[in-house]
Amino acid sequence: MSYASRSGRARTSAKKPECFGVCDRCSLWYNLVELGWQYDWRGTSLQNLWIRVCPRCTDVPQNQLRAIQLPADPTPVWQPRVEQFAALESNTRNLVPTRTDPITGLPLPPAQFRITENLQTRVTQETGAPDGLDANAVMPYNGAVQRHYGVVLSPLSITSNGTATVTCTFSTAHGQCTGDQIAVEGVLNPLAAGFFTVTVLSAMAFTYMTYSDIPSAGLLTGTTRVITCLVGLPYGTLQIPQVGP
Repeated sequence: MSYASRSGRARTSAKKPECFGVCDRCSLWYNLVELGWQYDWRGTSLQNLWIRVCPRCTDVPQNQLRAIQLPADPTPVWQPRVEQFAALESNTRNLVPTRTDPITGLPLPPAQFRITENLQTRVTQETGAPDGLDANAVMPYNGAVQRHYGVVLSPLSITSNGTATVTCTFSTAHGQCTGDQIAVEGVLNPLAAGFFTVTVLSAMAFTYMTYSDIPSAGLLTGTTRVITCLVGLPYGTLQIPQVGP
């Protein structure tokens, strides 16, 4: 009995001996199988503190020390792929197959021409209004060059010369550069209204091209408004309207 009293709370058996172990907190002896490791929250997971403790000294991990992990908003996409905008917004050129005579079956002389995906004859440049022009996509500035948009210009005259070219003259400097965009409304001929890219002639005048020819006339009215803007254009389009041969 005197030897057993030195075993602390460990069981001593000559027939089935077991290892002793000491609790790192209370320093009492236990059988090693009764001792466990102390865990505690570190971030969002439990971490082993490598402290051997008895059942009485074991602390339940405190949830208040557990880090709160908020879900991603929006939920991320696993292995995202970038859309091939350049390829999708470009028409594919196909060749019309060689035709054959319906009676003899002999091939006709090659008269192949190039067409687009929507079966239109291909030209060197697109014509008319750009497909995808978004009048709501007005930008506050153009790249790194800070510019003011939504500025109302006061033209002295707006005239057409019988073609698709419209000339705007001003009594003061208009401040525009070639390639800038304007919105025109309230002119005499509605074909001259819309969004256009300007070509500067001088500090007091610039021109823009419409989608079709306009008879020679003065287009300025009492309700005419010319406003600087920058609207969204389809990929690869540099000016509005697109001008073809």
